[in-house]
Amino acid sequence: MINVSIIHDDITNRETEAIVNPANKNLILGGGVAGAIKNKGGNIIQQRCNELSPIKIGQAVITPAGNLPQKFVIHAAGPRAGEENREVLLRNSVLNSLKIAEKNKIKSISFSAISTGIFGYPMKEAANVILGSINNYRTKNKKSSLKLIEVVLYDKNSYNIFKKIWKDIKN
Repeated sequence: MINVSIIHDDITNRETEAIVNPANKNLILGGGVAGAIKNKGGNIIQQRCNELSPIKIGQAVITPAGNLPQKFVIHAAGPRAGEENREVLLRNSVLNSLKIAEKNKIKSISFSAISTGIFGYPMKEAANVILGSINNYRTKNKKSSLKLIEVVLYDKNSYNIFKKIWKDIKN
C-alpha cells in the first residue's frame, strides 16, 4: 500500500526521490515553487525543460533535479482558474505525474498544490481534486513502485486545508 502524508515544509527540502513542479505548458521556471526549484536546483533544470517544451495542460515530463536533494523533478502542467475542464486537466496533471514516477520506478514523490499559485485555482477545490486523484491511484495500484506520496504545502493555511480534506477522503 502507498502511504500518503500531508506535510508543512518547503518542497525543495524534502528527501523524496522526486518532486512535482506545478508547471506552465512552456515549462518556464518563473516564480513560486518553480522559481525555488530553479534557484536551488540550478539552470540545468531549465535547460532540460527547454528541450521538452511545450507540453499540453494535464501532461507531465521528468528532468534531473540538478543540485536539489531529489533525483528528479516531474513538471506537471496545471490548468488556470476558470479554464474549461479544469478539474479533468488537474486530475490528469496528478495522474500523469504518478505514471511517470511509476515508469521510472520512483519509490517516493512530493507534490505541491498544483495550479493554486499564480494560476489561481481555488485551494479547497484543488485539494479535493489532487487528493482524490492520489487516493484513487493508490487504491487501484497495489503493486506500485511508489511507497510514499507526500503533498507538501509551504504555508500553514494551505496545509490545514489539505490536512482536513485528506482526513475526509481517506475515511
